[in-house]
Amino acid sequence: MRAIQSTPTLTEQVYQAILDDICDGSLPPGAHLVQEQLAERLGVSRQPVQQVMALLKADGIVTEAGRRGLYVAELDLAEMRHRYEIRVALDGLAAGAAARRVRDDRRVAEDLAQRGREILSAGRAAVASGRVPEQIRQDEAFHNLVYAVSGNPLLARTAEPHWRFLRRVMGEVLRRAEPPRDIWRQHGEILQAILSGDPERAAERAGEHVRVAAT
Repeated sequence: MRAIQSTPTLTEQVYQAILDDICDGSLPPGAHLVQEQLAERLGVSRQPVQQVMALLKADGIVTEAGRRGLYVAELDLAEMRHRYEIRVALDGLAAGAAARRVRDDRRVAEDLAQRGREILSAGRAAVASGRVPEQIRQDEAFHNLVYAVSGNPLLARTAEPHWRFLRRVMGEVLRRAEPPRDIWRQHGEILQAILSGDPERAAERAGEHVRVAAT
């Protein structure tokens, strides 16, 4: 029986399109977000744009300035540090648990190796093309894979609120600071540590990767 593929809703598509523009710098911090203009540019009605603005406000990506309207929020460095501290703990826990599962079940190892290498290849291709939103999608896909392989279904759900904020931060990192190739080298090291079945090394590599990104 073929698995049913879920289709993104219109609101989800609009959310991703606007977030992509924020992450790649097309809508920089302080940019005024006029809902009518966004709806016209995206070819949709105002309703999904209104829904997305509410979601982006809740995620701390958009801010409201009274009657002046909605703007792309400035980055809050203190909040960013707090969220990365949480990710250090979550990603280290996930990588260690994934390594233990790999050590105990070779089928898990084979599936992880195949999917992990596919994501690494896609991530490096996104770096070569310079597509920041695609780099972010593949980065998140890699970490979601580790969460899934950990065997703890609560990890991805716990991490998701932080990822919604950090997607925007990652856009700044990828465009301004850390060389993207180094990020994917680190991902490769995390994958190899997990595949080696070494929980301590896997947790250490994952934690260091997040600390470097935060710095």
